[in-house]
Amino acid sequence: MTGSAARNGSDLKAHIQNKRDQYIDVLRELLATSAEGEEVLQQAIAQRFEDLGCQVESIASQPNRFALASDFAPPEPEPEPDRVSVVAVQAGAGDGGSLLVFGHPEGEPVKDTHTWKHDPFAGTIEDGRMYGWAIADDLSGVVAMICAQDAIRSAGMSPAGEVIYASTVSKRRAQGIYAVLEKGYRADAAVYLHPAESGFGLSDIKSRASGILRFRITVTGQLPDTGEPTHTPFSHLGVNPIDKAWVIYHAITALDERRAQNVQHPAYAEIGRSTNLHITHIESGSDARPGRIPTSAVMTGALAFPPTEDLTAVQQEVEAAVQQASQSDPWLKDHPAQLDWLQGISGVEVSEDSPIYKTVAAAIRDVTGITPKVQSLHAASEIRTPILYSGIPTLGFGPLSGGNTQSGGVDEWVSVDDFINMVAVVASIIADWCD
Repeated sequence: MTGSAARNGSDLKAHIQNKRDQYIDVLRELLATSAEGEEVLQQAIAQRFEDLGCQVESIASQPNRFALASDFAPPEPEPEPDRVSVVAVQAGAGDGGSLLVFGHPEGEPVKDTHTWKHDPFAGTIEDGRMYGWAIADDLSGVVAMICAQDAIRSAGMSPAGEVIYASTVSKRRAQGIYAVLEKGYRADAAVYLHPAESGFGLSDIKSRASGILRFRITVTGQLPDTGEPTHTPFSHLGVNPIDKAWVIYHAITALDERRAQNVQHPAYAEIGRSTNLHITHIESGSDARPGRIPTSAVMTGALAFPPTEDLTAVQQEVEAAVQQASQSDPWLKDHPAQLDWLQGISGVEVSEDSPIYKTVAAAIRDVTGITPKVQSLHAASEIRTPILYSGIPTLGFGPLSGGNTQSGGVDEWVSVDDFINMVAVVASIIADWCD
């Protein structure tokens, strides 16, 4: 790192604190811009990076793509139009380490804000919190990139290594980070500026993400041979699919218990289990017609598994359990349950002994005074894509926040102090890693 400013982290933090009001205004201004939609917001982000001396490229890509061939999800009912991600590159002044810094903006269609107490696009600050639509998930992360680049530049510092900033579309399976990597952008490490949903802000680092499988199981029955509208007197002559679904349900819960005993990962010791499998929805028949036997019963569920397990192998375990349960029942043997996979996402992890983890943890500790801990309980985090597609070790972190709209919350917010701290953390990571 060259330039007139000292590389001391406290000097950089002090420099950012002096620009606190300016950076809060940037967050508020881009929040207001997000009301105009994703395209306008991304254009505004691109312009800010250009003004900060970066080489900027916009990348259009189709949603619903995956980093691994084994990962999957059903196609959207209607073809999605291309979505645009923005990449801004600060060329290195030497041969230091390169860093990819990414987050996702949200120009999502706005809905259900009538219950909000605050204008979702005004950037109101109350009790140290700025409120706004998708401000935590994840506009504050994108703005932190912009402010970190400004801080580095205005402090007269020139990173020796290349810094790649990426504002990547994410919601509705946009997979913008995949498109950026597919375009050929690479770095020695990456940080994803998105807070853990744990509610602990910068004291959590996402270095691990569970894999997730979602599925549907359909069991068919048989109506009694009668023209009577009420089946109750004849129910013994039919096959109630709910009874047969119960056979499969017990097989699933038994598999869950076996896996709990057999699948162990030390990172999940704090919650007592490394994997979980559950049925969360059962549907059959009609509440308005209790006298009628239904023709089918449908169960949906999900399975979380540690990053040390292979997604395809876990699928095969579930398939075997459903098949064995079907073979054990006279009806199901001839009318086996149908298992449909709805979504599959592999897990990932980055060691706490890795250079990037040590760099990020040190930056957070230096800025906040808190030694961060690993947040292991998130599934399907976007730290996955650089790791799985390009082998880039990737960590996630972000400010104290809450009320995430996309998770059913209202009055989404970020801590203003933690946002400013995040800017300082990002700038410190760049100063250290890219030295």
